[in-house]
Amino acid sequence: MDADAPLVYVVTVNWNNAPDTLACLETLSRLSYPNYRLLEVENGSTDDSPERIAEAFPQVEQVRIPENTGFAGGFNAGIRHALEKGAEYVFIVNNDTLADAGMLEPLVEAAAPPDVGAVAPLIFYATEPERIWSAGAGRSRWTLELTGNHGREMSIPAARKPVEREFLSGCALLLKRNVLENLGLLDEGFFLYYEDSDYSLRLRQAGYRLLLVPQARLWHKVSRSSLGSDSPGERYWMARSSVRFFRKHVRGWRWLVVIPWRLGSASKTTLRLVSHGNFRAARYYWRGLWEGLWNEHP
Repeated sequence: MDADAPLVYVVTVNWNNAPDTLACLETLSRLSYPNYRLLEVENGSTDDSPERIAEAFPQVEQVRIPENTGFAGGFNAGIRHALEKGAEYVFIVNNDTLADAGMLEPLVEAAAPPDVGAVAPLIFYATEPERIWSAGAGRSRWTLELTGNHGREMSIPAARKPVEREFLSGCALLLKRNVLENLGLLDEGFFLYYEDSDYSLRLRQAGYRLLLVPQARLWHKVSRSSLGSDSPGERYWMARSSVRFFRKHVRGWRWLVVIPWRLGSASKTTLRLVSHGNFRAARYYWRGLWEGLWNEHP
């Protein structure tokens, strides 16, 4: 351990998914950064995950929460623990990911300037190791929607310099102690999805830069840590959280653009689900929109 290197807490969250979490911790335990600790948050698991993980990785700190508090709630518990233990940086990472051993060093280096609020690695599909899953994104000033499809159509950046973005995925995000203390933690009103878009926007509104660091790499198994792509649960929470996000951030004239845009997006999503015979997911999607409209109060 190098005491001169800033202390980084690496935090992952598990809910009834020991196999992926164990594989993730195996790669995280081989990180070459000289001063880091691993923390695993048990987010209301009802199986034998806590015991299996503690037995396999006794050196990993563990925080247990009695019930599932969602993505933001689980990671916030880990962030609070890390800050109490003196962390200068907290790296939150999905448990369905695999990390490159040299990932942390370039992230910590890129995060050092005081105007940088968060940094993220280049994230690839685990099943297609050279295909980009997320390189961050831009954001439309008119609709607040993300642009650029997470860079999934782009080639792997040749430049080694960090790239400024308007959005960084919460799948893997390095956060700074002073930023967390100044801005606050993730909004736990987002049970699943949109918490990273919300936090990215809050960081930008506070004047911080967001940086993608191409030489830091991570591989994501995609939707294994949530509910599965286009499952009824995924569609429900994506819809409900989207309503919370726009109600929280849209003001004044922007509603004249956002409402028709979102209605068009909802129609397009519904047609896609129905055309694939996924009627149950379509019903849950509209249930999420409805309950978001009537139950969410950002």
